[in-house]
This record gives sequence, C-alpha cells and structure tokens, in this order.
Amino acid sequence: MAKVKNRQLVVQCQGIIFIMSNDIKQIDAVILCGGLGTRLRSVLGAIPKVMAEINDKPFLDILVQYLKGQGVARIVLCTGHQAQLVESYFSSNPVGVDIGFSREEIRLGTGGALKNAKEKIKSDNFIVMNGDSLCKVDLSAFLEFHKAKRAVASIVVSEVKDASDFGGIEMNEDLSISAFREKESVAFGSYVNAGVYCFNKEAFSLMPDQNKFSLEYDLFPALVNKGIYGFCVDKDFMDIGTPERLEKAKDTLGDLK
Repeated sequence: MAKVKNRQLVVQCQGIIFIMSNDIKQIDAVILCGGLGTRLRSVLGAIPKVMAEINDKPFLDILVQYLKGQGVARIVLCTGHQAQLVESYFSSNPVGVDIGFSREEIRLGTGGALKNAKEKIKSDNFIVMNGDSLCKVDLSAFLEFHKAKRAVASIVVSEVKDASDFGGIEMNEDLSISAFREKESVAFGSYVNAGVYCFNKEAFSLMPDQNKFSLEYDLFPALVNKGIYGFCVDKDFMDIGTPERLEKAKDTLGDLK
C-alpha cells in the first residue's frame, strides 16, 4: 500500500481539477441534523445542537447560507431530535433556497438518516454535510473531483496536527481511501474526515439492510476498495460538538452577519 506525502497529496488532489462547471446548481445537498447533542446539554438544554446560536443565528442557518453561497439551490434537512424546532425555524425564515425535510421518528444514526431521505433526493450525485461542523471547501471542485473519479462516495479530508480526537484516514496514490483508523491508533499529522461528503445514488444499493447504521463506522469502511475517495483540502474545519468547540466557533464566526 503506497504512502503519500501530505504536501504532495494536497497538490495532487487540487491539481486534478482543471475545468469547473455550474453542475453544483443542479445537485441536492443534505444536512444531517438529528443528533442529540448530549455533550452540549449543559449549555443548550433541550435545544438541538444544530440550533445553537452564533451571532443571533442558528449554526444550521450558517451551514445553509454557506451552501447557498456555493450555488446549491435545494437542501434536504434530516431532522430528528426536536425536529419541530428546526422545521419551524426554516418554515418561518425564508433563506432563498428550496428547503425540504426528512424526519426520523426513531434514532437511525447518520447512515440511517440519509437512507431515510432517499426519496427526497432528486439528483444522481449529491452533497451531504454533518450538521455540527463546517469546512468551507469549494463544492464545485469537490463535485468535479467526485465525478472524475467516478466515485460511489467521496469524503473531504483535512490534515490536522492531532487526529486523536477524530480518527484518521489513509489513502493510496490515486486518492482512493485504503483504511479508516480509530481514534486510539492514529498518528500525529493525519488526515481526518471533515464532515462533507459527495455520493452517487449507487451508494444506496451498497448500504446495510438495517435501517439504523452509521456512515462513519458501517458504510464508509465497507466501501474501501469499492470506489471511495478522499478530496484533500488545506483548510481548517470547525465543529460545535462540545461546549469548548462551540465557544471557539463563536469566536471564529462571531463577525458573521
């Protein structure tokens, strides 16, 4: 299995993108926003973590505006915990894009939530984002990479100095993903999952039969050697999964209007 030098990998990954297009306007985006936010209960109470306010605006609204700014015209929100709060907010606050909802009545996990939204997704390729993190990747470039690789699934990966809190990703020279490493077994200076994905609808046929499963722990490892690739970005990403990270996100995004 080939080793890839980090800096060379970033250049190669970005260098693949030669011709940009407006295809991003034709694809759907899905945001997974049904998490309980257990670690944030001390500061949010029963409020869903995706609705944590930053500069008087829910974090989820910031994600929607990011997608809108990238050219995405249709977004599906996969809701779960306190779904009515999310749905009520976007029903009452028009954001300039078509918003649809896919509600899970029981907890399905990240994979099950996406599977549950299958009938809501119209485009052959589609973007998926975690609802508690943000990595400002060029989605047009990401989509073109995904299509050029003819991938079933592609993951935006970012290099971090300490991946021990995330788990690591290993790639071959062609940027196909060769392994996912648990948090305890990763080295410093590893690539990590930045919470932004691109799928082809073929991925639905490769999902587990059960309705409840995880993208990260069940589907992605099963796709190794079956068309899953890493799109490397030299960008930081943030998540709001803990009180400390939420405060850091507020500091970073505090001047956002």
